[in-house]
Amino acid sequence: MIPCINWLQPFLALISSTLLTRGHICPSSCLCPDHHTVNCTNRGLTRVPDPIPLGVRRLLLSNNWIPWIPSDFLVLYSDLVYLDLRNNSLSQLEPGTLSTSSRLVFLDLGSNNLTEISSGTFGESRSLIKLRLGNNPYLNMVGRDAFTGLTSLRELELERNGLTALDVMVLESLPSLRMLRLDGNPWLCNCHFAKLFVWLTENRHKLPKGKT
Repeated sequence: MIPCINWLQPFLALISSTLLTRGHICPSSCLCPDHHTVNCTNRGLTRVPDPIPLGVRRLLLSNNWIPWIPSDFLVLYSDLVYLDLRNNSLSQLEPGTLSTSSRLVFLDLGSNNLTEISSGTFGESRSLIKLRLGNNPYLNMVGRDAFTGLTSLRELELERNGLTALDVMVLESLPSLRMLRLDGNPWLCNCHFAKLFVWLTENRHKLPKGKT
């Protein structure tokens, strides 16, 4: 057993060294003002940069051309609390992609090309407080259970999308919701919208003034 352990030690040391090094290296196209912030804003990126420090807490990836997020992207970044992906080229999010982000508090996916928010997209990100999904002109479907498990969510932005209908159950599953934006969507006036209208009337205090 001892010779086996001695044989493994160099490899374990190499792995440990690699992880420690990765924990402090900043992606070449980005700025890292401190050990917990990676700023890759407006860098013309077409994919998520690598390597990203393992201890990152604020990851800024806005104003790029990133078309997709790897499904296992957040597995290693358990300390991440702030993720900004606005104004990219995201067209879809695989279910579960964001389910491992247990500490995530702020998520901005606005101004992309998202078409659907399906059930299970966010898993049970119970720490999430603010979610921005506005300005996705092709977003025309939000699954009934899309936000199930987001028990701490206080602010939800779905303005200026392509929504023609929204199941009231989507909103009723958010017990902590304090602010909602739905303005600028091409709603269809039918029985489904009538149910939504009743909910909005009863919860008008959650709608920003002038944005109803």
